[in-house]
Amino acid sequence: MMELRSTLGGRIALTAVATVILLFLALPIVVVLVTSFSKNAFGSFPPEAWTLGWYKSLFADGSKWPAAMSTSALVACLSTVFSLIIGVTAATALTRSELPLRSAVYALVLGPLLIPQIVTALGLFLLFEPAAMLGSPIAIALGHTVLASPIAVLILVATLRGIDERLEDAAASMGASRLTIARRITFPLAAPGMIAAAIFSFITSFDEFYISQFLSSVDTVTLPVQIYNSLTFDIDPSVTAISALLIAGAMLALALVALVRWLGSGRQDSLLSVENTAGIAAPGGEAV
Repeated sequence: MMELRSTLGGRIALTAVATVILLFLALPIVVVLVTSFSKNAFGSFPPEAWTLGWYKSLFADGSKWPAAMSTSALVACLSTVFSLIIGVTAATALTRSELPLRSAVYALVLGPLLIPQIVTALGLFLLFEPAAMLGSPIAIALGHTVLASPIAVLILVATLRGIDERLEDAAASMGASRLTIARRITFPLAAPGMIAAAIFSFITSFDEFYISQFLSSVDTVTLPVQIYNSLTFDIDPSVTAISALLIAGAMLALALVALVRWLGSGRQDSLLSVENTAGIAAPGGEAV
């Protein structure tokens, strides 16, 4: 690979291959975005005529899309809160404590990511059905938390491991309690990771289908379930419009994550520079 990069022809070949792969991956997204402006009710590609009518129909009187979007937003917000609570607690225990069998606990926390979602959905259905909680936003949010919390744990574990523990040691050497260290140093430095975990947890819950399908009811329908119903039981061209909005929302969320991490990247470096300048503590923990 290094020899390929060292020549002009190799660099051109790598660039061409990478471009083709990226175009192939982006092609379905481009097709959906373009088709959402097609005047043809069957969503032909390329469009013969252009219109914004399908976007207007999303919020027309009698449309089911606003209710589905509000339900998904409510469930995603609840799931994000639950996932952050679990994520912060688990990540702190995995990185800042002498937890026995740490690797086994970490694998157990990430286990839901390895199990097929339809199996998880069936198990949650059998759990909530006797409790008469089917159709409850709380039940759906708890089900989504099973999938969203491992993602939050992954992000927060990486974030906490990236924080220089000398900053915490320096605060402890000056008499700060563990709560003060967490409140004044650890969590502020981990804020970009926490925001990223919240965004990815929200996206995971908002786009989840299988658990929503098993736990929803006639009166509580999330957006992915409504999309499935629209594609299964009738021909609704506004599905392309709502899909385009979902793609735009995901791209905006990823841009927000990149911006937050870029803004927070210099905070730890600035604290380290202050520590080294003031001579609060040496890497070994002794005052200098």
